[in-house]
Amino acid sequence: METWRIVATSAFLLGGLVMILVGMAQARDRKGARRSDVMRALLIGAVIVALVAVLIAYVLPSVVAWGIVAATAIAVVFVTMMD
Repeated sequence: METWRIVATSAFLLGGLVMILVGMAQARDRKGARRSDVMRALLIGAVIVALVAVLIAYVLPSVVAWGIVAATAIAVVFVTMMD
């Protein structure tokens, strides 16, 4: 496996973890939310992040992979910096 794939996958997983945690926090903050809602957000987020990470690691060309990593980084900055 090429080094860039390992770096891109690691960077995406880090950003994906932050996005999963933000999604879980938003699910928890909804009015009338239950524990199962938070667990559902975790499960859906983890499956999506794992699927995209496998695609980055093995299938996607470099431009697409780094584009996804950049979009994830932008999303993390936007979501964590907004009030």
